[in-house]
Amino acid sequence: MRIIYIHQYFLTPEEGGAVRSFHLAKGLAKAGFHIDLITAHNKGDYDIKDMNGFRVHYLPVKYENKFGFFRRLWSFLCFVRSAKKLVAKLQRPDLLYVTSTPLSTGLIGLWAKKKYALPFVFEVRDLWPEAPIRLGIVRNPLLKNILFRLEKRIYQGASQIFALSPAIKDYVADKVPHKPIEIIPNFADTGFFSPEYIPKNIPAFDRKKIVKVVYAGALGFVNGLEHLLKLAKEAKLQNADWQFVLMGKGAVSPKLRYMAKDERLDNVQFLDFGDKEMVRDVLADADLVYLSFRPVPILGTGSPNKFFDALAMGKPIILNFEGWVKDLVVQNNIGFFHRIGHEEALITEIERSRQNPSDWGNMQSRARKLAEDQFSKRIAVKRLIALLKPYRRKEPTSGAYNRTA
Repeated sequence: MRIIYIHQYFLTPEEGGAVRSFHLAKGLAKAGFHIDLITAHNKGDYDIKDMNGFRVHYLPVKYENKFGFFRRLWSFLCFVRSAKKLVAKLQRPDLLYVTSTPLSTGLIGLWAKKKYALPFVFEVRDLWPEAPIRLGIVRNPLLKNILFRLEKRIYQGASQIFALSPAIKDYVADKVPHKPIEIIPNFADTGFFSPEYIPKNIPAFDRKKIVKVVYAGALGFVNGLEHLLKLAKEAKLQNADWQFVLMGKGAVSPKLRYMAKDERLDNVQFLDFGDKEMVRDVLADADLVYLSFRPVPILGTGSPNKFFDALAMGKPIILNFEGWVKDLVVQNNIGFFHRIGHEEALITEIERSRQNPSDWGNMQSRARKLAEDQFSKRIAVKRLIALLKPYRRKEPTSGAYNRTA
């Protein structure tokens, strides 16, 4: 079975960041699927790489997190145009697997369906345009209407929709009630991340600090990391032996660094963005993993990668947002909820829990068990394979499988 996999923001473990598509494509290839993955990079020329049994086509479409709204929009449209040209050159697939964000990737699926009668499935990672509208990034009423109409049109055109969380499934089902929707959440790489792993290269943490709280991920506006700094400030006021580590990159990184310096938070350390191995080393040396979003309900519908990395490492969670992830943390007793403005109570709760090694150890074990039983990479790939097999065409695929495009 041949699949063209569309993901504008594709990353490998060596690059770090969200590597869901890498593992899904690798798993599909291992199961006998022929995968051509189309993505973008900031280099000036087209490139193609053979990677773990599948091929990755890199289109020269520049994009950076610091881009403003309209420059991002231009990047999205350039990718759509370039990807359509490439799809037309590749051997006819059985299916297009299109993942958001951005939402504009769905235009490639709609085009291929109309021009070549190709079915496409659409993977919804984040609710776009709902999220930027709720955050006040998109305010123009006409633009809102255009984006919502595009969103619904893509959902309607897809043969099937894959949602990354129950909340996303509910949202999409409300838009297209009769569309088949399946949940395939982000997953825990339980082979790579393990409680038994001993870190090889860790930064010079303050060894006098007893509790290390780590945030590893995007340092963006939506992440609301000023709340983590509030917690760090309260810990310092209480003379708590805590250290806070923020690892990553993003548009608000300079602002966060300034805030920490201005508040004289010597218990806060910033680390540069690192690959998966660096993330593993940092998480292995952590006591708690912090998850953060701004207090906007729509952001709690997502499926944050570092939640699943933390589960695989057997690390208790601190999170500051409502939603299905919070429900999992509370129901499975694997962490703590940071209610904004109640930092003192949170520190007291965690200190009390740390005083009981048995309870703390059980919390770590439950986190790892949840990763293994419900969110392992193996489970996600197996489920995806079962959902995609019905799209295999009965007639043989014709045409050469070109090495270049």
